[in-house]
Formats: sequence, structure tokens, C-alpha cells
Amino acid sequence: MQRPSPELRAALWAPMPLYMQAARHSLLIGVLMLAPSWFMFEVYGRVLNSRNTATLAWLVIAAVGLYVVLELLEIARSRVLYAAASLVEKRLTPRVFNASFTANLHRPMGGYSQGMADLRTLSDFIPSTAVTAVLDFPASLLCLVLLSVMSPWLGVLALLAAGVQTAIGAYQERQSARPYGEANAAAVEAQQRAAGILRNAQVIESMGMEARMHERWTKSQSRFLIGLSRASDKAGVASAASRMVVTLQGSLLLGLAAWLGVNNMLLGGPGEAIVASILGGRVLAPLAQLIGQWRAIGGVRTSFARLSQLLNVVPEAEPGMELPKPKGVMRAENLIVAPPGVNAPVLKGVTLMAQPGEILAVIGASASGKSTLARALVGVWPSAGGKVRLDGADIYTWHKSQLGPHVGYVPQGVELFDGTVAENIARFGKVDLDKVRAAADRVGITAMLDELPDGFDTQIGDGGAVLSGGQRQRIAIARAIYDSPRYLVLDEPNSSLDDAGDKALLATLNGLRQAGCTIIVITHRVSLLGLSDKVLLMAEGQVVKYGPRDEVLNAMRQAATAVATKAAGANPPAVPATAAVAAAPGGAA
Repeated sequence: MQRPSPELRAALWAPMPLYMQAARHSLLIGVLMLAPSWFMFEVYGRVLNSRNTATLAWLVIAAVGLYVVLELLEIARSRVLYAAASLVEKRLTPRVFNASFTANLHRPMGGYSQGMADLRTLSDFIPSTAVTAVLDFPASLLCLVLLSVMSPWLGVLALLAAGVQTAIGAYQERQSARPYGEANAAAVEAQQRAAGILRNAQVIESMGMEARMHERWTKSQSRFLIGLSRASDKAGVASAASRMVVTLQGSLLLGLAAWLGVNNMLLGGPGEAIVASILGGRVLAPLAQLIGQWRAIGGVRTSFARLSQLLNVVPEAEPGMELPKPKGVMRAENLIVAPPGVNAPVLKGVTLMAQPGEILAVIGASASGKSTLARALVGVWPSAGGKVRLDGADIYTWHKSQLGPHVGYVPQGVELFDGTVAENIARFGKVDLDKVRAAADRVGITAMLDELPDGFDTQIGDGGAVLSGGQRQRIAIARAIYDSPRYLVLDEPNSSLDDAGDKALLATLNGLRQAGCTIIVITHRVSLLGLSDKVLLMAEGQVVKYGPRDEVLNAMRQAATAVATKAAGANPPAVPATAAVAAAPGGAA
């Protein structure tokens, strides 16, 4: 069983003064809920016997006043519980958001996307009917005491009915908890699959995959509906039994009270039989409400378990020591990296170094570990062995709020965000339009952006939906070089660029190098090799060649020549360096 998170428990208990205030309101509400019984007693005991209409009028006025106070107390209790929910949400929101972000960052194959939804489920539960039912238990006990005062036999009967009701609730909990949990998990899976289908609608439509993807979603949805149906069946039986107990208890209490009254064993006489029946209903009301709220209780239990797991697995990040602005000296020694959640390492003993004012080009065949290396070099993925150090400090543990402004990163899969062009380039910080334009000028996209409907203030939609692939990539490059970072890692930055964009990128990188920026470029294109100072050739997660550009390219050319000679059985002409790069194992072509 998942261990409850101490952080989560502490946050839920933090509004204890508010809970106690709501409990006091509930006790008063429980007392005032007896007003109808009191009114009935007074009417039968005073008005009908005395036929005094003035007494009736004053009783009606008093009853109306009590009902108004009752409703005001209900409103006050609701506001107190909503305040408690807001306090819990305010306390947990930053922590849950950061934990969810970290979980998805480090576990791309099994991230956690339900954190904020689970927190909302938890906070919405606090002012729910289930919680107010629990708060009504003291008033329920008061009614039980009053029944016992009227006659111990009435108290015993009400207590027996409460015991049966409790047993029904326990049965429902035991029978419906597992199928409802399975249904909830299937619902999350179906929701994620539906989001993926909508996000990739163009691909699905163009290749005729709609029926198959719909079938895949339907399987998850069916598991959800089947699990929910099983849980509902169990809960339906319990709810029916609970209603039967409430109805039966009312009649039994009325009958028993009448018998006791006829035999002069009921305090207040036979006229109190109806009052006894009403009090008995109040005894069982909280239990009946809890049984009726099985779905809300099951949902909050599932959300609590998931949030506990999230907060236990992802501890709160330490603020970290303040470090000076980096100069850009990067060293990685014997680096071993596996994707989070995977045991087998992708990088196996990679060693490299880059100095300020240098461009290091990383080349290699697909699946050679280049993108994994990029993630490790910017501190996104941790290392299982070795360290990536920037100016001697471990880049993974360097708090990104301090390091981030001095780092530029373009991942292989470019992601832009809903907002304006300027906001995306400025990394959604305070937009300095001069710096935004400077970054756009360096990438050569200022004229292109000025032609957009609202220029730099154009809303680009989620993921940059209104832009072409090349536009998105160039804006991502502008974002990476915004405010002249000291350390730049680019993973296939020109994969979607045309010739003009490629030339602009070369000019941008050359300018940054001259400004003393440390640049690592992962590429399959030969054009970037001519600009590089060093080249790292990777294959199967290991370094095949590493060193000055000409030295590595010459070695690759010789290797390619040797391979061609062996294949042809003769000595062919010398192979140009660029062709050698394309032909060499793990080459850049």
C-alpha cells in the first residue's frame, strides 16, 4: 500500500482551526435541525389543546427565525470549508506543479500528468457532502442521546440500525474500491489516448489510421465503463440496503415509541412517537449520506494515493547554493547515462570538453546516443556515472533558475508555447523588445516576424500551430540565444531549415563563438562541420573519434578509404573529406 505523503497530510491538516470552526457550525446546525420536531411537539402539545391562535403565530415566527438561522449557518459552514480547501490548494499547488514537472521531465516514458487534477479533486472534496456528513456525526450522537433519554429501548434500536448502516458502508467500501480504482486508471489512460489522437489528427487522417486509433481508445474507454459498472453494481446494492434501513428504522421507531407510549414507558407520552421517528432519521442521516457519496470518496482516495506517490517519489528540490555566472568551460568525464526509468545505459563512458569560443560538432548515426548526450549536457537527465561539469560545478545539480538564463538549448523536437512570438523568444520572462529583436536579427527572422499579422505580438497558438516547421525552428533558435547565453547546446538545429535559414544559422553560431560562447551542435549536415573547432563521432553510445576537426575528418577519410579499398579489391583515388564523412560508419550524412 502506498505510504501517505507527510507533506500531503501536513497540508490537509493545516486548516485545522477552520475544520474546528466548521465542526462548531455543524453542531449548531444539528441542534437547529431539531426545530421541526420541536415545532411539531409545541403545536400538538400547546396549540391543539389550547386552541390559542396567538401561540400558533408566535411558534410560526420562532420556527421561521430558526430556519433562517439554520440556512445562514449552512452558508457560513460552506464558506469556512471552501476557505480550508483554498488554503490546502494554495499550500500544495507550487509543490505539486513542480513535482509533476520534474516527474515528466525525468520519466518521459511514464510521466505524471494528473497532479494538478488530483489536487483539484482533493480540494473540491473538502467542502463536499461527504465531509459535511462527517461533521454532522456529533449532532447525530446528540439525537441518539435524546432518543435514549426518551426511552433506552429507542436508543438501542437506533444504535442497532446505525450498526447495520455501518456494516453496509464497510461492505460497499470493500466491494467497490478495487473496481472503481481500475475504472479510474482506465479513464486516465483513455483521456491520454484521446489527447494524443487529437494532437496528431493530421497524421491520423492523412494515413487512414482513424478507425484503428478509435478502436484503441475504445478499448481503454470500455475498461473504464466496465469497471465503473461493476463498482456501481456493488454500490447500488449497498445504497438500496441503506435506504431500506433508514425507512425500516423510521417505521420501527415509530411503532416502538407508540407501544412504549401506550404503556406509559415513553418520556412525554405517546405524542412523542413522531418525534422519536424524526430523531432516528437524524441518527442515520450522516451514514446514509456517506454511502451515497461512494463515487466522490473513491475518487478522492485514488487522487490521494497518486499525490502521495508523486510527492514521495519526487522530493522537494533544495534551493541550491548561489553560483557565479558561468564562463562556459564544459567537461564531461566517463559519462554514463540511461534514460530515466531504463536500466541499460545509452551513453557508455563518454568523455569530451569544450571551451568558451569553441564549437564542438557531435555526429553519428541515428540511435548512437547524440540526443541523450544533449540532455545530459544541459542537465536535464542525470548521469549514472561520471559528471557533466560547467566551470567545475555539476550541471545537473545546478539549480536551473540560476543557470537557465545563461544556457541556450534547442531540442530535437522543437516545442513552442501558447503566447506571442516575443514571449516565446523571451522565454516568457519580462519581454525586453530590444533583446528580442536582437535575437531575431541574429537568426535572420526579423523581417519574417514583422510580416506576421501582429508582428512580434502575434499569438502563435499551442505548439506554434500557426507557424511552419522552419519558422518554429528558427524561433526556437532565437529563444536559445536570447540575451547572449554563455553555453549553447543545439540538437539538429537546422533539420527544418532551408538554405537561407542554414546560412543564417552559420552566421549566428560564428557570431556567438566570437563573443566567447561555448557551443555544442548535434548535426547530420556537413555544412556545420566546416564551422566547428572539434568533432565528436559517436556510435552505440561510445566515442569513436574525438579531437580537432581536421584530425577527426582525416581519420574518417582514411577509414572510408580503407573500407572502399577492401570492397573494391584495389586502391581507389583519395576520397574528399566531405565524402568521407558521408561514407564513414556513423558519419554525418
